[in-house]
Amino acid sequence: MSASDPRTTGRAVLPSLPPHGQIRRLALTGAAGTVGRCRDHTRQALHDWGWLPTDDPDQQARADDVLLVVSELVTNASRHAQGPDQLILSATERMLRVDVLDGLAAPPQPQLPHSPGRLGGHGLHTVALLTSRWGSTPRGDAPGKSVWAEFDVPTA
Repeated sequence: MSASDPRTTGRAVLPSLPPHGQIRRLALTGAAGTVGRCRDHTRQALHDWGWLPTDDPDQQARADDVLLVVSELVTNASRHAQGPDQLILSATERMLRVDVLDGLAAPPQPQLPHSPGRLGGHGLHTVALLTSRWGSTPRGDAPGKSVWAEFDVPTA
């Protein structure tokens, strides 16, 4: 490893990103197989950004967490918000953000009280456990909202 290798300098583990990060968008209106398409799109972005492939079990677990959160947010939009319109992935050296946009203005509501033994209703609780932050914001460009989740990028 060289001195410029992020693994030796304590910088973030996304060496292939430009200084201001990168954004990937996937339009989803009317798309079949939405969850699978979103996972494939995210997997390719993680590969391009240096998260995958990896021999580091912690890095692999983090990438798996991102894929699971994408699945949960897209599934939630499909079940409760008339389907997602768009998936946006944003990455910088310090953070990875997932946005799932839909046309329903109502924010997502975790099922309360949360009961681990109950069938279903765990998606947003899973998102909260796996991410650094999550929430929803109204869309500025169209009716609806963005449900987002952020992952802090681990440093070496």
